[in-house]
Amino acid sequence: MLRVEELEAALPSMTRWRAAARRSVDWAALEADLGTALPNDYRSLAEAYPLLLIDDFLAVSIPRPGAEALWASASREDEILQDLYEMGDTEDYVPFPQPGDLISWAESNSGDCFYWRTSPADPDAWPVVVRTDNGEWIEFPVGSVEFLAGVYGQTLHAPGMPGNFPSDFPQVLGLSDRTD
Repeated sequence: MLRVEELEAALPSMTRWRAAARRSVDWAALEADLGTALPNDYRSLAEAYPLLLIDDFLAVSIPRPGAEALWASASREDEILQDLYEMGDTEDYVPFPQPGDLISWAESNSGDCFYWRTSPADPDAWPVVVRTDNGEWIEFPVGSVEFLAGVYGQTLHAPGMPGNFPSDFPQVLGLSDRTD
């Protein structure tokens, strides 16, 4: 499992958004609402960064401290995935909260969805599953931080993505935790 620092090396423009102090996500509350623990690499990313928008293309969903229940609720009620499942368009993947289900952690502005498959039982071993905007389902045997580092470090190819993904010099926008 890769550390956040390795993602930062692959995507240096993100470091300007690193929180000065550890972001205080209430993991106990979030995971109680969600009904499952989340991978440690993702937790480390969420403790260091707000929601990230990479190259105006990929939005990495990060829980905002104090709004953990909203993040958990959105993960439990993934209407797009539920609709695809009901139409039989999930290639045997199932929506949360079924055994081996999918939990969303990122999406693109062109309709690609990035999930964890919650099997095996250890969240640190959950693979990334991508549903491309053209309906392909692709599974990667890595966690979310390793997936992002691989894609943006150009050591992992994500088929079905746009031809300019990733760009040569990806820029990152961190969206504030502020609510005012």
